[in-house]
Amino acid sequence: MLDYVLELIYPTKCGFCGIICKDAICNKCRINLQKYEINVIRKNSKYYSEIMHVYKYEGEIRKKIIDYKFNNKPYLYKTFAKIILKNKKVCGFLKNYDIIIPVPIHKKRKLFRGYNQTELIAKELAKNSQLCLKRDILLKKTNVIAQSLLNKKDRQKNVKNAFMVRDVEKIVDKNVLIIDDIYTTGSTINECSKMLKKSGVKNIGVITIAKD
Repeated sequence: MLDYVLELIYPTKCGFCGIICKDAICNKCRINLQKYEINVIRKNSKYYSEIMHVYKYEGEIRKKIIDYKFNNKPYLYKTFAKIILKNKKVCGFLKNYDIIIPVPIHKKRKLFRGYNQTELIAKELAKNSQLCLKRDILLKKTNVIAQSLLNKKDRQKNVKNAFMVRDVEKIVDKNVLIIDDIYTTGSTINECSKMLKKSGVKNIGVITIAKD
């Protein structure tokens, strides 16, 4: 009942054009975004078995990710989650995994921002798929400099040993999917995957909304 009332007061809108739309992205915008789609799957990383990038990090995709991440627009998680769930190739990719883990942010940064952008998307994906969300397994123990402010070499140093894994028994021998918003150098994803691999995860995959 509460959800119904909230929907009447604050109806869901397309995250790109703003028209009222129950799917959080309208058909017109979904078609327009196809020019940014890459749906690329790469394999044979040292720590994860495969990684999928849904979009190129440019144009409207880039603008909305920046809005979502830095301009206090957490509601855009519904739009990004819907984009993933409407993509047949991406859904096929998700079916290979049991658990979804969002790339964590430090508790101080989360307090400042008010939310972890990848966690919100992961929660929505888990709610609408077979994936089980585990948001307290992989933690960021060091509040490092934002990766976006650093070059490739410094990014690798910046995140080294910045993450930790707890409750290992919950992920041993599981197929785990890590989700992040942007892939640039891969430093964060590699470090997260390394920690999970050391903890006994059977298979690790990665999905990112966009690749820079």
